[in-house]
Amino acid sequence: MDVGGWLRGLGLDQYEANFRENKIGADVLAQLTADDLKDIGVAAVGDRRRLLAAIAALAGATPSAPTDPSEALAETGARAAREASAERRYLTVMFSDLVGSTALSARIDPEELRDVIGAYHRCVAEAVRRFDGFVAKYMGDGVLIYFGYPVAHEDDAERAVRAGLAMIEAIAQLTPGKPLQVRVGIATGLAVVGDLVGEGASQEQAIVGETPNLAARLQALAEPGTIAVAAATRRLLGDRFTLDALGTHTLKGFPDPVEVFTVTGLSAAESWFESVRGSGLTGFVGREHELGHLSE
Repeated sequence: MDVGGWLRGLGLDQYEANFRENKIGADVLAQLTADDLKDIGVAAVGDRRRLLAAIAALAGATPSAPTDPSEALAETGARAAREASAERRYLTVMFSDLVGSTALSARIDPEELRDVIGAYHRCVAEAVRRFDGFVAKYMGDGVLIYFGYPVAHEDDAERAVRAGLAMIEAIAQLTPGKPLQVRVGIATGLAVVGDLVGEGASQEQAIVGETPNLAARLQALAEPGTIAVAAATRRLLGDRFTLDALGTHTLKGFPDPVEVFTVTGLSAAESWFESVRGSGLTGFVGREHELGHLSE
């Protein structure tokens, strides 16, 4: 490989002499680092990044890869951005769905329906924003929401439930006479999130794993105006909310029955510690000396 020709193809031929003086050939090109480039006189940060991206393109080149250096540079940058954006996260996923939207579309004018759906989306977005969640995708009358991405909190499960309760209350007040209702499903677990899929306005940060599928199934199980949560989410909530057990259900795509709970409201716990840890405390055993110090 002619390193000089490669540099000229990138439009960086001003560094050809630097590479030649430092005896950088094709055999060591793939091993160069940003510090190495700085040492040989590539002072501009942008040029260093262009060179590193083009070197990475060479290292991962296949027979079908672009042969033009600028195309290789663009492809490598896009691939690096995609790989860097995807993360393995423990997060809480919420699915919200507007009840009776099909019947509503048959009853009212399409422009009026558009206004209703828009108001519903705004209610969801506002409730999610208040509790620092992330609206990942609007799907007609359904909404996919993440809690724990891109910003994680210790109490993401609680934030999701609080947002769900706020949504249910706000949406019920949108239309006088016959209130609108939503079903909400919430699940917590591991997922890979952040891959950019689609183009333009349809681009979204996708999520892969069992958790979003479970949240969608739970949403279908929930009664109108209620929130259904999985067992993992239930454990994280402690006694912050009052919940009723809905038993175990066999859900499509899940080999084992899933335990499901419905949220009925906020609990009367006086403190966060009491609500989360109150039922799990154990007595001290063999700590007479330490308890004596505390008494003193």
